[in-house]
Amino acid sequence: MKRMFLLPLILLCAIASAQTPFSTVKTDAGQISGTESSDASVHIYKGIPFAAPPVGNLRWKAPQPVAHWRGVKACTDFSKMPMQGKPNEFGVYTREFLIKDEPLSEDCLYLNVWTGAKTPMEKRPVIVWIYGGGFVSGGTNVPIYDGEALAKKGVILVSINYRVGIFGFLAHPELTKESPNHASGNYGLMDQLAALKWVKKNIAAFGGDPGNVTIAGQSAGAFGVNYLVVSPLGKGLFHKAIAESGAAFLTGPISAGNLQQAEQEGLKTAKALGANSLVELRALPVDALLKQMNGRPIVDGYVLPEPVAAIFAANKENQVPVLTGWNEDDAFVGKLKNAADYTADIQKRYGSRADEFLKLYPGSTDDQAARSQINFSRDVTFGVQNFTWANLQSAKNKAKVYLYRFTRRMPATEDFKKYGAFHTGEVGYVFNNLKYLNRPFEPVDQQLADIISSYWVNFAESGNPNGPGLPPWPAYNSKDNQTMILSEKPAAVSLPDKAALEFMVNDMRK
Repeated sequence: MKRMFLLPLILLCAIASAQTPFSTVKTDAGQISGTESSDASVHIYKGIPFAAPPVGNLRWKAPQPVAHWRGVKACTDFSKMPMQGKPNEFGVYTREFLIKDEPLSEDCLYLNVWTGAKTPMEKRPVIVWIYGGGFVSGGTNVPIYDGEALAKKGVILVSINYRVGIFGFLAHPELTKESPNHASGNYGLMDQLAALKWVKKNIAAFGGDPGNVTIAGQSAGAFGVNYLVVSPLGKGLFHKAIAESGAAFLTGPISAGNLQQAEQEGLKTAKALGANSLVELRALPVDALLKQMNGRPIVDGYVLPEPVAAIFAANKENQVPVLTGWNEDDAFVGKLKNAADYTADIQKRYGSRADEFLKLYPGSTDDQAARSQINFSRDVTFGVQNFTWANLQSAKNKAKVYLYRFTRRMPATEDFKKYGAFHTGEVGYVFNNLKYLNRPFEPVDQQLADIISSYWVNFAESGNPNGPGLPPWPAYNSKDNQTMILSEKPAAVSLPDKAALEFMVNDMRK
């Protein structure tokens, strides 16, 4: 009889010992299961819901709680990506940089987790990745965003979806009126905040530390990081920030407007769609809305109570260590002008200051003029923003800031060589994911990816990117302007082009 009782107990113990602590994970809405990396060192969970589907009457509303489920939800595949125009390759941006285009859906509020923790008690640092795409495109299933390599270096990587375009950033007087917060328009940012709340509640179950969360993003994702840093709603949800090519201290292409302006734009959009009320807008099919995919974050008085610069000036931002920078060829230019046309254009635009401008962005030859147009586009779009952030952050002397310039010109075929160290080019290195890119990489690229990804992981762990075997990276200050040049031979130098950046900052503040 004793043997009969002992046998089931032995079997149960054997089954329990065969299961890892992460065979299933209990979240606040229910249990989930996932998959493992090929070497079983990383547990992967894809398509975890962090908010209710924002469809029907929830279209253009703050994210709502997830409905609880019974049993174990299989989270083994990416969810549907946010509704947007069909992603097509353009310029240097081949498939590795783009979302998989099917399926797309308004039902998109899901996130993904990569963890190398062995037990839930480890408290590993967490990086929450926010994708770019100009706030009108993007998603988490982009190949170079895969989190396995970073998880193997000791962090837990969480990538999050958020609504984009008209679905994420439509303001309208009726939306403002129905909101308990008397605001509308920043639904995409509220999605990001909801995802961070999910991380705070749940990441410990994956072996993560809810008290050591770094928000990180590139391009529009970096703008998003900047907005979260100044939002009062972000308080306590993160502890460090990484912004790659993007911030909103000065007026720029995707900097925040204000609620009143956005409401008027929303009325024009509704009229163009033939909708005379909010009810009619919510009843419109997705295809109709896709014809009006404009939208960007705004100063709504709630998520963003004031412009970024004003919040910093009042010391009301969430004061966290920052790692930020931009790329050598972070530029979007059309047809380049020859030297004569370029010089004439600058003289017309800058008048009495043209000579000063041309010393900083010279155009004596066609080649020189071409390079200056690229540099100007880079600086006015991204450089001035991250440069300003670094200066303001260092002046406060409360939380350190580390500045970089990514200058590695990714090896490429002749068609792509002209793009140089292009916008987004650093992301594959940050994620240590060059294997996903179809480029003729050299050993130095693998070495650089290992260095950059280690910097990012170290920063997420301690607020300092430095570590054993890495080139020293001093914190930035406005006196010596030490900037890490992420190139074939990474090294800290005094910031190149400082005079040009200061000229542009002063010009944009007028």
